[in-house]
Amino acid sequence: MPRPKALDAFMARKAGIDAMLARLQALSDDHFGANPERVDWSHVGSLDFYAEHLRELCDQAFREGEYAR
Repeated sequence: MPRPKALDAFMARKAGIDAMLARLQALSDDHFGANPERVDWSHVGSLDFYAEHLRELCDQAFREGEYAR
C-alpha cells in the first residue's frame, strides 16, 4: 500500500530538522566555534540570540511560555 503524500512530506521535513539538530549539537560540542580561552562578550551575545530562538521553538513545540494552554 503506498504511503500518503502528506506522510512523505512530513518525514522529509523531519529528516531536515534532525539534520539541523545534529549540526547544532556538533557546533555546541565545539563551543560554537569559539576558543574557550578567548571567549568574549560577543560570543555571549551570539549564544543569547541562539537561545532566544531555540526557546521560542521549544515553547511552541511543548506548549510552554506564551504558548501554554
